[in-house]
Amino acid sequence: MDDAGWLALACDLATLCPPSRTAFSVGAVIVGADGREIARGHSREADPHDHAEEAAIAKSGGVLAGATVYSSLEPCGNRASRPRPCAELIVAAGARRVVFAWREPSLFVAGTGAEILAAAGVELVELPELADAAREPNAHLLAG
Repeated sequence: MDDAGWLALACDLATLCPPSRTAFSVGAVIVGADGREIARGHSREADPHDHAEEAAIAKSGGVLAGATVYSSLEPCGNRASRPRPCAELIVAAGARRVVFAWREPSLFVAGTGAEILAAAGVELVELPELADAAREPNAHLLAG
């Protein structure tokens, strides 16, 4: 599968999230350098405070050297519910690339994940053609 296919899967995973008025619904897939899926996750999967990337990293064992993280939303750079934002978790795990569909709107916190990842040398790829699919499970937050 190519970047668009993996990212479309991440966007589909976001639809599995229990809706929240205080957090985005996000899906994430981690793919190894060999092109095989390592793990996947979605927001609020096992805990009301889980972020998608965090859930997927936890399932992966946390060592992602050379991996690509596909996330429907730009990984968070600020976080109210946990001490480390997803961008820092991704850097610490050693992923080399992050592919995302939608830049985080500053509805809850400022979207600074891309800057944190870029500063750490992680390659960023934004596929805005999938942004509508990433926004769809979040329509209740964006209305009005």
